[in-house]
Amino acid sequence: MQSLGTLEELPQEYRDDLTDLNLVPLWPSMRAVLPYGVPTRKTQTLNWRYEQVRPLLIKAGELTPMEKAERRVLVLANPGHGLTNMQATPSIYLGLQLILPGETAPNHRHTPNAVRIIVEGEGAYTTVDGEPCRMDRGDLILTPAGKWHEHHHEGEGPIVWLDVLDLPLIYSLEGSWAMEGQPQQDVKARDKSFADYSAAGVVPNLNFQRENTDAPMLRYPWSKTRACLTEMAADYAEGLLRISYVNPETGTSLFPSIGFGAIMLRPGETLTLPKRTTACIFHAVEGAGSFQVDGGEALSWVEKDTLSAPGYSDITLSNASGTEPAFFITADEAPLHQYLGIF
Repeated sequence: MQSLGTLEELPQEYRDDLTDLNLVPLWPSMRAVLPYGVPTRKTQTLNWRYEQVRPLLIKAGELTPMEKAERRVLVLANPGHGLTNMQATPSIYLGLQLILPGETAPNHRHTPNAVRIIVEGEGAYTTVDGEPCRMDRGDLILTPAGKWHEHHHEGEGPIVWLDVLDLPLIYSLEGSWAMEGQPQQDVKARDKSFADYSAAGVVPNLNFQRENTDAPMLRYPWSKTRACLTEMAADYAEGLLRISYVNPETGTSLFPSIGFGAIMLRPGETLTLPKRTTACIFHAVEGAGSFQVDGGEALSWVEKDTLSAPGYSDITLSNASGTEPAFFITADEAPLHQYLGIF
């Protein structure tokens, strides 16, 4: 491998002249930005344990009223990217959001795309452009870029969900901003997952006009995802049980920046995922087990935990139960990598 010159080899006077003109020599940093074989990866293998985070989130509800928070969130920051940068992966932001009974997170819209994965609680819903989306454990609720959305909690006890946004990407493009709005009026009695898009492979036709939207379906119920994976397991005795969440009208990824999916581990199963270029997030919906990256230390996990892993890695998942399946919802940057031609 070719040995390149260092910055220290250059005369100080020359370096000062470069700095005065906002210039930087490439060759001393060439291998940092263009390493051979495998890219530099800042994303660390990590488990945000829900049992540890939850008390601090509940405490935030005691310390900060909604009118002083707008969105009461604890950000799951990966230290490899720097905690203040609020990144779980290079372009994915994660946060656990809390709403207490009777509270409403006010209406706003913003340029980053967002998904809510419901972690605990009942009786809440998110209104997205007038469509009320019920929030049950494991559901995915979409709030695509530019759509008005507000959160309501009419049940008992706290409701918590995992926010997944492409905020780091949009922020780095200097395109991240938000706008406040007036409270919305619901235009439907329930979200379209109950009727219009209630079955895979079926979309409305009778007197139906295609909507001019990239997200015709806003809520993806966990009950249907779980049933799909369970039925697949009845037909496939071995191999990876993995599904993707897609736009029901086009079959494309929910967002151009983040891909979402779900994985089922059979009772007692251990498997290594196909190696991929993109970092990945795993939210444990059900079960308990271990999580290992490139043969390193095995991290234990239980339901409601959220884990991260860098790209270009061998990721091994294990289900500790010999009688019950385990389930994950996943998020990664595969659509962005595919668009850029680096997947």
